Amino acid sequence: MCTVSVVSYNGKTIITSNRDEQVLRPTAIEPKNYVINNKNVIFPKDAKAGGTWYVVSEDGTVLVLLNGAAEKHQLKSSYRKSRGLIVLDLISSASVLNAWEMIDLEGIEPFTLVLFSNQKLHQLRWNEVEKETTLLDINQPHIWSSSTLYSAEIRQERANWFASFLNQNSEISPQDMLHFHRYTETENQQHGLVINRGDELKTLSITQTVIEANKVVLSHYDLQQQKEFTNSFIII
Repeated sequence: MCTVSVVSYNGKTIITSNRDEQVLRPTAIEPKNYVINNKNVIFPKDAKAGGTWYVVSEDGTVLVLLNGAAEKHQLKSSYRKSRGLIVLDLISSASVLNAWEMIDLEGIEPFTLVLFSNQKLHQLRWNEVEKETTLLDINQPHIWSSSTLYSAEIRQERANWFASFLNQNSEISPQDMLHFHRYTETENQQHGLVINRGDELKTLSITQTVIEANKVVLSHYDLQQQKEFTNSFIII
């Protein structure tokens, strides 16, 4: 939800996400298969709002949520609908991009979506005023940090850590990306990849999808309960 990376190496696309959340929020439900609008999807469920920050569909589409748009916004007392439910509305549609163009986001808190579909990578953003759709180069590495938790300077510093990590590794594996997301700047509990801000705000889990040809592997690591979950399927 708050740190997302995408890298493609040797025919594999690796999408990894760290979820930073208030520890008082109910523990998320581990990834399970659901059918929404007659479409099979798999995702860890937010036990409070019922939505998700990371979802994979049966056709290999991956949609990952980050809180906030390009810059930190002013928080309102209430919003019309959870952003995690918006994620499910989009992933369960016939086309995420078409649904994105049509969806009404009035009264929804700002957010960023990372969309991987049909070997293409998009950044989708809502800033409370307008939507923004950006096609990204899937052959280049990308990293995002939530604007609600990390200043522009810290986001750039984290991007520098990412670039340094990639420069030190000529070959990047899914395990390498998990290690980066789990152990980068471990002493920096305010701005490292895994945070702990006064035992109130923590990195609760790491979720990763690896897409290779027509095979999809979803892994989920609950850092609080020390549990791991893995599922794989073939895109037909």
